[in-house]
Amino acid sequence: MPSLIRTLRALTSLLGTVNRLLGAPRAESGAADPRAAALLAMAEDARRAGRYADAQSLYGQALERNRYYLPALRGLRDLAVESGRWQDAIEPEHRLIALVSPSERLRETEWLAVIHYELGRAQMAAGAPRNAIAQFRDAVRTDRRFIPATIALGDAYEAAGDRREAMRVWERAADATPALPILARLERAYRDDGSPTRMIALYRQALERAPDDRALAIALGRVLFELEMLDEAADHFEKIEARAPDLPAVHAFLGAIFERRGQTREAFDEYRRGLRLAHAFGAPHRCSACGAVAAMWQDRCAACGRWNTLRP
Repeated sequence: MPSLIRTLRALTSLLGTVNRLLGAPRAESGAADPRAAALLAMAEDARRAGRYADAQSLYGQALERNRYYLPALRGLRDLAVESGRWQDAIEPEHRLIALVSPSERLRETEWLAVIHYELGRAQMAAGAPRNAIAQFRDAVRTDRRFIPATIALGDAYEAAGDRREAMRVWERAADATPALPILARLERAYRDDGSPTRMIALYRQALERAPDDRALAIALGRVLFELEMLDEAADHFEKIEARAPDLPAVHAFLGAIFERRGQTREAFDEYRRGLRLAHAFGAPHRCSACGAVAAMWQDRCAACGRWNTLRP
């Protein structure tokens, strides 16, 4: 009987915890506690005025009155992010992930990956790649689609003297997500090793998984061109042109191939076509969040500040 009573008490406690968690979204607005809402407003004012300690204290007071108050948790997280105090952002972000609705959890998980990534970058800047590896690994585990963390994890292994593990990181990532920034790291490594066949195979395998990706197709043609495989490069670019005749990069490469072959007239024709189409080319990368364009891939959009959003 005592054992049964202890079991019932444990179940009662567990159900109470579940009920509190299930009730958390109902409490998040703070409408039932005007004082919590007032503290939140004062915290926001302090944050806008740059008074970090005051804002942090006021958000904490609001959460003491309502531990499930999501606006206060987000305020604490954003305050830490804006101030570059990434370590302070981890605890509120973990609480947010536990409390938000399923529809919001993906975005909060992305935030946790960003926090670990920035902590890793700080360790790299401090000359501590081994410490950075732990943070980048946490970022990748949190969100395997977070390309900047995957690239940085390999870079950290390289900086720590473990090039083989860096290659493994990038190769696993390329198998799962053939993103150009990751492939570029592997291409560089294969080039340094004097392995041109691996460079070519890298992009061919990526194209097998994403046959409609024009950026990958152009990258393969570029590698063939740089390796002086002019016939193969010309054939490859002509196949791209048949499917997408308005890509100026294709005509630029074809012009360069003809020029190296000594076919001056054909080279000028291709260069002219590329120049006429240049207005349609735009920038090589575009932010999937705000639509801003960038000349090259970056870990973060300069326009909207979102991480991992630039795509070819």
